[in-house]
Amino acid sequence: MDLSSAPPSIAVCPARRWDENEAMMGSDGRKSIRVDLQLIADMIESGSRVLDVGCGNGTLLDYLVHFKQVDGRGIELGTEGVNVCVSAGLSVIQGDAEIDLKDYPDQAFDYVVLSQTLQAMHAPKEVLLNLMRIGRKAIVSFPNFAHWRLRLYLGFRGQMPLGDALSYDWFDTPNIHLCTIKDFIVLCEEQGISIERSIALDHNGTMRRIGSSAFTANLFGEQAVFLLTANPA
Repeated sequence: MDLSSAPPSIAVCPARRWDENEAMMGSDGRKSIRVDLQLIADMIESGSRVLDVGCGNGTLLDYLVHFKQVDGRGIELGTEGVNVCVSAGLSVIQGDAEIDLKDYPDQAFDYVVLSQTLQAMHAPKEVLLNLMRIGRKAIVSFPNFAHWRLRLYLGFRGQMPLGDALSYDWFDTPNIHLCTIKDFIVLCEEQGISIERSIALDHNGTMRRIGSSAFTANLFGEQAVFLLTANPA
């Protein structure tokens, strides 16, 4: 497949307000990226074909291209993000992911990444299935709505919770399908998707492996990152 001829219009909803703090330069001159993005990058093999869905300003994509030598492509809703990516020499297009992902052929990429965006989709299950079809593997991250702080916030205040990972008021949030770590695991089981690796991160970026029960991770993880593969038919 000639990836440069991929569908010209793909996009996702902006699901977070973290872009301005996503990356900085380390003392050795190597770009240091946010801990969850670094975790995603570590799951990707060097030289792979990668599609970053909802790539924002291209922080992760830029890191992967320069430090893991991937053949990287990105798709993003916002014009500003697309312009930043293109100005940096990244291959990024604009459009509607929920409509156009279906036009990509099977197994077009080694990895398809959906970072902090699944909860902003109108049809997250369909998007997830398209990720699994398009890529040999998919990496999905999202905020965990079952974190203990959010439970307390809702329980004691009686209002929709606000926090670092969920920083929008209920009336203007793009997050329309919030889920928990346990919810996502159940969805993967129902759709025949294998979880190859799963990590929960707390407020400080401390990583916790998500076990079979997921109880502890579901309670203490503010966000989660899953590496997925499709079960053989």
